[in-house]
Amino acid sequence: MFDPFLQELNSRLERSGAQPIAPPDGLAECRSPKRQSVIQSWLWQVPGFRRWRVTRMDAGDSLQVLNSVAYPEYNNDQPLMGIDLLWFGTRGKLVAVLDFQPLLQDQNYLDTYYQGLKELISRHPDLHGAEAMRSFDPNQYFSPWLLFCRGGAEEAQESLPRAFTAFLDCYWQLSAEAGQRTSIVTAEKVKTLQEAYDVYSAERDPAHGLFSSHFGKAWSDRFLHEFLFPSSPQQ
Repeated sequence: MFDPFLQELNSRLERSGAQPIAPPDGLAECRSPKRQSVIQSWLWQVPGFRRWRVTRMDAGDSLQVLNSVAYPEYNNDQPLMGIDLLWFGTRGKLVAVLDFQPLLQDQNYLDTYYQGLKELISRHPDLHGAEAMRSFDPNQYFSPWLLFCRGGAEEAQESLPRAFTAFLDCYWQLSAEAGQRTSIVTAEKVKTLQEAYDVYSAERDPAHGLFSSHFGKAWSDRFLHEFLFPSSPQQ
């Protein structure tokens, strides 16, 4: 379902000079013989970023997932980039979250980094749902202008592809302008905030139970703490 999105993202990463890095041993791929599902992950070294991860899960008609998070270098306090796409094929249901995930909810920070995303939302109002996300506090590590949709095939095939391309354009533009900006917070503080993001997200990640049901708790625990959110403490 999301292969065209994955191909577009990978193509942009490669054009930007990204180099692949091996994920931790045993976490690049896992197959579930019982569920006929497979999860694959990639880790990229990208100029201007300290870490960029991508995950694709294919469970056939029942579920398709594409997830990615980009962590800028500590000397750049711009938001993290978050992509979370889920397609429940048997129910014809799409859940999509695209956001520049803020390190701060300070008004000066939001004014600095979110003009592009505000304009994008105005062009795609159908992907700016008012329904609150259930697993996270929308006022922490999410922006007021996230693209959030619970829809169906129409949104998945028409609205989302156009918004996805524009979303990537907007974030890459932020990165291109990094050298022209003065960071609002210090590199040391950015490091602390990015680590806090990992801890917060690992505690609330709604996909962890899903991955456990397909690939077992032991593997999924490692995947959560060693790949998805490596700054979060092991339980």
